[in-house]
Amino acid sequence: MTDPVDIVAGVLMVAGALLSLGAAIGLLRFPDLLTRMHAATKPQVLGSLLLLTALGLELRSWELVPLLVVAWIFQLLTVPVSAHMVGRAGYRTKHVDKTALTVDELDDVVARVERAEEEELEA
Repeated sequence: MTDPVDIVAGVLMVAGALLSLGAAIGLLRFPDLLTRMHAATKPQVLGSLLLLTALGLELRSWELVPLLVVAWIFQLLTVPVSAHMVGRAGYRTKHVDKTALTVDELDDVVARVERAEEEELEA
């Protein structure tokens, strides 16, 4: 007879793999930087959580749980920061379609920085 924990772990593995696959497909298929960035971060973090949870259930070792938690926290902390940096770099290099933005909060900040850089070069 199949152990219920194995079934739950299998379902979590399949769900995590599908979310990761969805992230990869979105990364390839979405048209612009911001939607690709969204596809690369949101489902990937949840997919990694599901896969790490499945791994913890399947191995049935309490000693492994802190390592899995640290791995997921590392993902949770680094993925948004890297997406933020990619988004700002894309914005500054004009790879973001500003017509698709509802609110452009960076426009004033970037204009101010560019003016300061120009003034610094003139001085």
